[in-house]
Amino acid sequence: MSATVKTDIRKLSLDQLKELCEAAGEKPYRAKQIWEWLWQKSATSFSEMTSLSKGFRGYLEEHCEIKPVQVDLEQKSSDGTIKLRFRLFDGNLVEGVLIPADDRMTACISSQVGCSLSCKFCATGYMPRLRNIDAAEIYDQVVLINHVAEKNYQSSLTNIVYMGMGEPLLNYRNVLQSVEHITSPQGLHMGARRLTVSTAGIAKMIRKLADDDTKFNLALSLHAANDEKRSTIMPINEQNSLEALAEALKYYYDRVKRMVTYEYIVFYDINDNIEDAKELAAFCKHIPCKVNLIEYNPIDMADYANTSGDRLDAFKAYLESKNISATIRRSRGKDVDAACGQLANKDS
Repeated sequence: MSATVKTDIRKLSLDQLKELCEAAGEKPYRAKQIWEWLWQKSATSFSEMTSLSKGFRGYLEEHCEIKPVQVDLEQKSSDGTIKLRFRLFDGNLVEGVLIPADDRMTACISSQVGCSLSCKFCATGYMPRLRNIDAAEIYDQVVLINHVAEKNYQSSLTNIVYMGMGEPLLNYRNVLQSVEHITSPQGLHMGARRLTVSTAGIAKMIRKLADDDTKFNLALSLHAANDEKRSTIMPINEQNSLEALAEALKYYYDRVKRMVTYEYIVFYDINDNIEDAKELAAFCKHIPCKVNLIEYNPIDMADYANTSGDRLDAFKAYLESKNISATIRRSRGKDVDAACGQLANKDS
């Protein structure tokens, strides 16, 4: 006789939870109590739900399951950055990072197991995409990284960036559902403006963000404002040209009226000369934006090198001469492979 298949309770809507309660002979208002235990109090077992009767908890245990993410490995960098490897219910592994800096405590979280985009400078891009990460699994990363922040720095998270493993806009439904659980008053109640979703640039999905009136911040991994160069390092550009992205970004800005951040890793002798800066400045004219100039972090699979300090300073100065806000982002957590582009489930 086969075992009863249990319902993953965190996949249910509030209305579906009400139906579940009624099927168990419980009042519909119990659904809201379960919802609060799951999304406000981050319960990972039914035994924690002490506002429910013991009998009802037993019913839930018999018919439903919670599949919590667990910390598999924790590594602390010399600069205070902490990388976490998470084990999902099916044994798959993903990584997240806690980045403490000044008055900010930022969680960098993953949206896919692996990635399908094959960006040449990114360790995750050399991994196969095994599956999308569920909304609850994205939520769990935030909760677990927050626990680490409170334990190590006596501070809660201030910011969340969807910049870990995977392309968030190719896991659109789960990403938006996780944002809802993180920002809702019935969830973790974090301000949407403290969340940033980063994309390698999928034009039709950027338009969908606008149509869905999303409230979080958007970052675009640009890395070159020249189609030929960008296609070389980011194959996604072959189907999503700079022209297509510019049109999608204009559509996005027209509707949400929010500045976009362009992420630009500065590679030595590839995209770091003044001509590259001119092309980037021209692309920046499309909509209000700011630019993060990011230090390249070496990976075993690629031969790129970080640009020199002189070239980086000249690049930044040119952008600023065109009234473009540009910030140099220094790498954090490089010694534990926790820096931008280094996430690949390595032990050391």
